[in-house]
Amino acid sequence: MTKWTYDVFLSFRGEDTHLNFVGDLYNSLHDLYNSLHQSGIHAFINDESLKAEEEIKASLLKAIRESKISIIVFSENYASLTFCLDELTKIVECFKREGRLVYPAFYYADPSEVRHQRGSYGESLLYLQKRSETEEYKLQKWRLALSPTANLSGWHLKPGYLRPCLF
Repeated sequence: MTKWTYDVFLSFRGEDTHLNFVGDLYNSLHDLYNSLHQSGIHAFINDESLKAEEEIKASLLKAIRESKISIIVFSENYASLTFCLDELTKIVECFKREGRLVYPAFYYADPSEVRHQRGSYGESLLYLQKRSETEEYKLQKWRLALSPTANLSGWHLKPGYLRPCLF
């Protein structure tokens, strides 16, 4: 039996979600942990006290490998950060190779725009493609990670509306 360091890994773009949806989700997990402490629910969320970017990236990728479940919160600007796209790529790699559980949440983001890289997702990838330091193989990996995760069952959240997405 595999021993996990974390039960849940949350992937999100902080500026879009940290003070509302993800913050509430993380607090809910902690409330659940406190009320059901014998179950040992343990979630990983980015520790902003880590300073060096490479140190943060290494700790995030390690946490993804050591998590049983990943929840990806696709927000409008999620694809604008290579950091988020690298996390997503690692999550999809663990999902395919090791059968990890992955659940998408579409927070003010249209699942079809994520799936087909249109709208803000298409614009972000086009911008990253035009940047000289973004290599073509990375863009391809990011595109190949976005499509399958947008096809998974998850949640679609927008103002006054919460429903499961069953694709």
